Amino acid sequence: MALYKRKDGGEQPYWPVGKYKMRLPFIHYRLEAPELIQGLVIFTIGLSMIEIMTNVVGMSYQAALTVTIFSQFLMLIPPMFGVPFVTGFITPLIPVLVLFLSDFEPGPQAIQALIAVQLLVAVIFLVLGITGLGRTFITKLPTSLKAGILIGAGITAIMTEIEEGGRLAETPITLIAGGLLCLYIMFSLSFKRIYQKNKVLKFIANYGIMPAVVVAMIIGWVSSEYPSPQIEWGITVPSLSEMWGVSPFAVGFPGAELFLAAFPTAVLAYIIAYGDIVVGQKLIERANNSRRDEKIRYDLNQVHVLTFVRNFLHSLFLPHPGLAGPIFTAGTASVAERYTFGRRAMDSIFSGTNSLLISLALAIFILPLVTLFQPFLPIALSITLILTGYLCINIGIQQVRTEAEIGVAGVMAIVLAVYGAAYGLAAGLVLYFFIQRSSLFKKEGSHEDETLEKDAG
Repeated sequence: MALYKRKDGGEQPYWPVGKYKMRLPFIHYRLEAPELIQGLVIFTIGLSMIEIMTNVVGMSYQAALTVTIFSQFLMLIPPMFGVPFVTGFITPLIPVLVLFLSDFEPGPQAIQALIAVQLLVAVIFLVLGITGLGRTFITKLPTSLKAGILIGAGITAIMTEIEEGGRLAETPITLIAGGLLCLYIMFSLSFKRIYQKNKVLKFIANYGIMPAVVVAMIIGWVSSEYPSPQIEWGITVPSLSEMWGVSPFAVGFPGAELFLAAFPTAVLAYIIAYGDIVVGQKLIERANNSRRDEKIRYDLNQVHVLTFVRNFLHSLFLPHPGLAGPIFTAGTASVAERYTFGRRAMDSIFSGTNSLLISLALAIFILPLVTLFQPFLPIALSITLILTGYLCINIGIQQVRTEAEIGVAGVMAIVLAVYGAAYGLAAGLVLYFFIQRSSLFKKEGSHEDETLEKDAG
């Protein structure tokens, strides 16, 4: 129950804070049981980032766990101030960021590199949010470059798992079984046909990636590819001293050269994140059109500013390789879908998004759950990267229309996957101007350009 009740057809009640709309549990919205339960399962996606923080960045386990705890709470900021998205990471960038961080020694060097990327991402979101230039920037960016970024991120994600010495070589049974099950549940046409008629399969499908993670954990344990968990009882206690040890006040702030090296990766992060925002807008628009009892209103510029706040706090106190993304697409889609069932199922879109994020933030304090999943964190990360790679390649390929766009996007993607963001962007820009443009003064994608390409073919 909530103290304030929404009038039929109006906005969910809020307290105005400048241009923002603050909403708190039990005062402005009720908690939704299905989202609370779901959060107890999918909080492990956040835990999976510990694998990167310890092995690639060089943090201690306690520091990584503490960063994860505070990261989950920072995710509550946007929906608390009026954004109807379930916030999350910039997931498609993770493999590209890992490739960038691999050039640095794990420890202070890699931590400084991560801080540089996250601080630049914060600044980009702030500048493009305040000026409103974000949409203009993305609109003007050639389609082939956007596709190349996504395809390159997808290739990088898959390569990190199947390359020599990767997790496929170390745990083949677990990874193959978990990866195939995940892709089958999420994308298989045969699964979609049978799950429509089966309530149990519908229930499983609603949890997205997690059934595959759970099955992979069991297979990994049975096959002895992963050790048995050592369950501990009690409450997870964060280590503030360990977290402080990975802040720029302890390891030092990045220098100008490091910021320069990190800039291409930060630009890629914004491009990918803006694409996620567009997807989120479509999900909320569909939800808004499905019900007349609530008007969902939010400001895209405020989404940018609140994403800046999260990334800025991360860069100063708790650098995180997932970065602070504006939307967790799978979580938002899940909430938006159940929202369409009506007010009795979910009172408000904000009660759904906030309930899920509150559960994610609190579940990590349940020590038995954390220690249960601890040995299997590489599995959750691997399956997340496989799913991300599949989606990025799929979406990226769908964006290109002409032969020239396909060629530019494909070559750019390979260069990005092998050499990183800076070389990938440079290759994409050079190929775009040399191959796609029939004139330096003509807009890409014009009818004449496409006609010229067809004639050349």
